[in-house]
Amino acid sequence: MINRAIVIVLDSFGVGELPDADKYGDVGANTLRGIYNNTSLNLPNMKKMGLYNIKDINVNEPKEENVIGAYGKAIEQSVGKNSPVGHWEMSGFILRNGFKTYPNAFPKELIDEFIKRAGIKGVLCNEVGSGTEILKRFGEEHIKTGYPIIYTSADSVFQIAAHEDVIPVQKLYEICKIAREILNKPEYNIGTVIARPFIGDGKDNFTRTYNRKDFESESFGRTMLDVIKENGKEVIAIGKIQDLFSGRGMTKMIHTNGNEDGISQTIKEIEKDTKGLIYTNLVDFDMLYGHRNNIEGYAGALEYFDSKLPEIMGKMKENDMLIITADHGNDPSTPSTDHDREYIPILVYSKQVKENVDLGIRGTYADISATILDILGMEQLEGKSFKEEILR
Repeated sequence: MINRAIVIVLDSFGVGELPDADKYGDVGANTLRGIYNNTSLNLPNMKKMGLYNIKDINVNEPKEENVIGAYGKAIEQSVGKNSPVGHWEMSGFILRNGFKTYPNAFPKELIDEFIKRAGIKGVLCNEVGSGTEILKRFGEEHIKTGYPIIYTSADSVFQIAAHEDVIPVQKLYEICKIAREILNKPEYNIGTVIARPFIGDGKDNFTRTYNRKDFESESFGRTMLDVIKENGKEVIAIGKIQDLFSGRGMTKMIHTNGNEDGISQTIKEIEKDTKGLIYTNLVDFDMLYGHRNNIEGYAGALEYFDSKLPEIMGKMKENDMLIITADHGNDPSTPSTDHDREYIPILVYSKQVKENVDLGIRGTYADISATILDILGMEQLEGKSFKEEILR
C-alpha cells in the first residue's frame, strides 16, 4: 500500500505545444524537442521511465521496450502558463479566471501608489522584458540612484529587482509585500510579485541570486497539500513550493539553492520515515536555462537530474511512489524567453506500480493530485484519478 508520494517538478520541462498554444503565442514550442534536436541529450533513466514513449512526443528517439512504470502527458485547463497556476492545477485547483497581464507595462497610477506606499523616491524601467537584459540596461543606474527596477513579462508578474548591497534582501521583501497588497485590488489582479535580488559590479557580471522570493495571490482554492495536512500526514515542501502556495498546507518547508541542493534535500527527506507528500520544485531548468535560451545548460541540468534518479529510486521505500512532471514549458530553442503553453510529462515509478502503463493524454494536470489523494484514501478535488490503471 502506497503511503507517501514524492512529486518532483522539473520547472518548465514541457513536452509539446497545447491545442490552444496559438492564443498564447506559443505555436511550435516543445521544450524537450528543442533541447533534444540541438544537443546530444542523454537521459537513460527517464527513458526507462517512458519519457520517449509518451504519445506524440515528436522526438526521434527509439521507444523503450521495457518501461519500468507508467507514463503519459497532461493538458493544462487553467488560464495561464506559469509556475503558480501549473502547480495549483497539478495539486487540484484549476484557475478558470486568469490573472491580468500588462503587455504595455504598468499604469502610472499603480506605480505612483507603489512609490508612495513603499516610501521610495522612484523606480526604474517599468517595461516588459527579459530580466537578464534589463539588469544590463538598468543595473548600474540602480546602483547610482537606489531606485528599484520594476518590470514584467508575458506572465502576470510584478518583478522588483535590486542589488543586495543597495536594497538589502529583507528590505526588498518588505516592499514586495507592499506591492502584493496593492496588486490584490481587483483593478490590478496580478498573480505574482517576485523579489529579484542580484549581485555584481557591472552590467556584464550582474547575477541574480537564490534569494528570489515569490509573493503569490492567495486567490487559489483548496489543494492536495491542504487535504493531506488536514488528514494528519506530512507535507514537505522543497524549493519554491513554499512561495507558490504561500506556505499553506505544509508541515515542513525547505529553502534550496538550485537544482543540486533541491535534489540533495529531496533524497534526505526520502530517507526519513514519513507518510504523506514530498513536493519538490527544481527551479534552475526555468530560471537559469529556459529564460536565458541556454540550450546546452538546460541539457546539462536534465542529464544531471537523470544521473541522480538511480539514487532517488534506490532510497525509496516499499510504499513510496515517485512522480516526475513539470508545470509549463520554456523552450530555449525559440526566440522567446517567456514560458510556453505546453503539455507536461507524467512519469510514475513505484514497486507498487505496474510496468509499461501508457496513461495517454490526461485531460488536466489535476489528474496528478486526484491520483495521489485516491491512493492515500483521501478526498479528491479536481481531475480524474489513474490509480486503477497503475497499481498492481
